[in-house]
Amino acid sequence: MPSAHDAPSPAPAGELDRLLAEIRKTFDADFEPLEVDDGCLDVLTVRDMPRHLDALLRRGAIHDPMRDLPLWAKVWPGSFVLGRFLRTQEPQGKRLLEIGAGCAICSMVAARYGFAHIVASDNVADALAFARANVLKNHLEDRIEVRHLDVTTPGQDARFPEGFDTIAASELLYLDDLHRPLLKFLERHLAPGGKALFCTDLARAKPRFAKLASRSFAVREGKIGVKSRDEDGAEQRRVYNICILERP
Repeated sequence: MPSAHDAPSPAPAGELDRLLAEIRKTFDADFEPLEVDDGCLDVLTVRDMPRHLDALLRRGAIHDPMRDLPLWAKVWPGSFVLGRFLRTQEPQGKRLLEIGAGCAICSMVAARYGFAHIVASDNVADALAFARANVLKNHLEDRIEVRHLDVTTPGQDARFPEGFDTIAASELLYLDDLHRPLLKFLERHLAPGGKALFCTDLARAKPRFAKLASRSFAVREGKIGVKSRDEDGAEQRRVYNICILERP
């Protein structure tokens, strides 16, 4: 497998069509445009999520809602917030790992800002399929590599021996039992002087994570307010907590 700093191989001809055919065996999905700054991204979206959820419930596939529901399929506003914020971190020439990337929105936004190489990772097979489809559809395969990654796996990941200059995740800290293994993962995979950034809706903020992180990292926190529109088109204001961990 290529390491984090190697450019991924060109996409095989027809890969996107084959991938979409496989995805559509399970999901009623199609691409929808999402505006990003002065451009847009085509994002693969589940068109009838309630029907898909009903099918999961009928199969008895939902045991732990926080882990078994397809939260990865939602376009979380925090992904845009974090993706844009990454441009303030002097990204030129750096290696970025996104953890819990879902459909890779944050990685695709960040790809506009000069990172040398981006790895969008998740531990859910369907999320990886959607992420890869999005990367291919938006012609970002030369900049974004999609990889399976479970941060609870012990030891150094041999695929990434040099680690990453920047590690980022949005809306990941809601899983309390992930905090300790996540911090251990950062200790192993964040390059010296590197930073890890976590973006969380203030309503779901986890102060305990920053306290735990301060044992090994220099921790800074701040808030970003953004305006957005809900599904009915009504304007709303959200506030996001940005937690930055810096390795000495």
